[in-house]
Amino acid sequence: MCGIVGYVGPRAAVSPLVEGLSRLEYRGYDSAGVAVLNGKGVETRKLAGRIAGLRDLLERMPVHGSCGIGHTRWATHGAPTERNAHPHTDCTGTIALVHNGIIENADVLRKRLEQDGHVFVTDTDTETLVHLIEESPGATLEERVIAALHHVEGTYGIAVLAEADPQKIVVARRGSPVLLGVGDGEFLVASDASAVLGHTRSVVYLNDGDVAVVTPAGYRVLDGDAREQERSIDDIEWDLDAIALGGYPHFMLKEICEQPETVQSTLRGRLLVAEGTARLNGLKLTPEQCRAIRRIVIVACGTSWHAGLVGRHVLEELVGIPVSVEYASEYRYRQQLHVPGTVTIAISQSGETADTLEALRAAKAAGSTALGLVNVVGSTIAREADGGIYLHAGPEIGVASTKAFTSQVVALLLLGLHLGRQRELPEAEGRRLVAELMRLPELVARTLTVEPAVRALAELYADARNALYLGRGINFPVALEGALKLKEISYVHAEGYPAAEMKHGPIALIDENMPVVCLAPKDAVYPKVISNMQEVKARGGRIIAITSEGSGDLRGLAGHQIAVPATPPLLAPVLTVIPLQLLAYHIAVLRGCDVDRPRNLAKSVTVE
Repeated sequence: MCGIVGYVGPRAAVSPLVEGLSRLEYRGYDSAGVAVLNGKGVETRKLAGRIAGLRDLLERMPVHGSCGIGHTRWATHGAPTERNAHPHTDCTGTIALVHNGIIENADVLRKRLEQDGHVFVTDTDTETLVHLIEESPGATLEERVIAALHHVEGTYGIAVLAEADPQKIVVARRGSPVLLGVGDGEFLVASDASAVLGHTRSVVYLNDGDVAVVTPAGYRVLDGDAREQERSIDDIEWDLDAIALGGYPHFMLKEICEQPETVQSTLRGRLLVAEGTARLNGLKLTPEQCRAIRRIVIVACGTSWHAGLVGRHVLEELVGIPVSVEYASEYRYRQQLHVPGTVTIAISQSGETADTLEALRAAKAAGSTALGLVNVVGSTIAREADGGIYLHAGPEIGVASTKAFTSQVVALLLLGLHLGRQRELPEAEGRRLVAELMRLPELVARTLTVEPAVRALAELYADARNALYLGRGINFPVALEGALKLKEISYVHAEGYPAAEMKHGPIALIDENMPVVCLAPKDAVYPKVISNMQEVKARGGRIIAITSEGSGDLRGLAGHQIAVPATPPLLAPVLTVIPLQLLAYHIAVLRGCDVDRPRNLAKSVTVE
């Protein structure tokens, strides 16, 4: 689930390995290590802890060589210890391997390998791979890797090197991303483009089933039968400044504050003012195909699922067809019915979320048209979908998603506008929505001016042990997202609920110690939310109201009121979520939490 880096070329490998691993820290990890071919064999250094500790270890105990692999591990099988840290080696110490993913038949393979005399020294599923390669037939390392992988069930992105094949790294992927960085006389391997950006902007994205052989002379891409494959070279659009803090104390705050620009980037070039519609050529849908849609299914996880819930309101109102929003992890195991006219939209910031990718594949197998809504160009979902929308929000480093959420909502608004105008949405309504969308970046910028007030709130509530977030209609998903942000980075227990459902159970939790965040912008359900707030106040709850300008003074009802700019209800979640992002951030900072790398979490969840 975490980071892979490899280097082969004329320079000492340790520097680009550690540099690359440090750029992957945002993905979340608990241990790290490197393996280098030193001219005599394979030499490893690893530990449980951060990259800074690995850097210190390498200064005390250096390794020398120009071909190496590195890894940051997020524990799945086995505790986060030095023993379980990658790279892993075979019985002879002549083959080293790093791996992202899950080997589902690891127990069966381990039992058989132990019977054959292999000695295991870790608790990980990954170690079975290196022992499989050790005993597999083949004249070259790539032949042995291909032979070994025929026995593997599960997901993997791997990089392997061996004493017998100096100056060579063999890479393979199935369900876990790996790419090649093509430099000037040097080549890199990584699970994320950010790891290679200091050396090259040219990358080759590997497909599932690919095996790549990388040497100082170049690279070859093979399939599972060792047949050579053609893969294009793509250019990374962003630069190192995009993954630098730029004076901010944390990436999360930087990314919250970037939202006026990222919302603008998602909109750029897509709004057609005169026609009152949106240009979305990446959908690859003809007007006839748009009009033939009878049902939309959204599959996603976490924050992306919350964006999908907002999208359901948007699409049903603008397009006029039923929309269901499914947890991708559950959808993929349900019986998929072939329903003509179904479009399935997979939402994923990384474009690599394992459950969402498998849900997309299940939908395609059932005959659905598949669209991807992703942020990372060249990601697996982007390449496997029939069409889609790129967010263009730039790299998101903080584990807790912020700018990706607002860009996802904006992309869904564009999709609703585009499909609605292809069907029955009147041109006048389309033009009004286009005008409001054009104002949105400036409204986001105005919303960010509430930060001082939110910071003051955080000082009052940083010691809270529980919190409740309430919303109705299109702002109920925002309540879910606000609660998730608080849980993710401050470790405060928080729940999001539809405001009217509060009295069906959660109201029992409310007392004078319970902060209750109520989303109450001026819309059709505003009077209902006010009634729900009265119920909270009657039980002594401490109310924080997120309202919109012009909705009145609620300070007689709420202990605190934060107003965002007024906007049409469909656009409100882009604004109402921002105070909740800031509240979670400032509470986490006051509690001394590691905001950008919260415990137990990874940025891109590439295992089930």
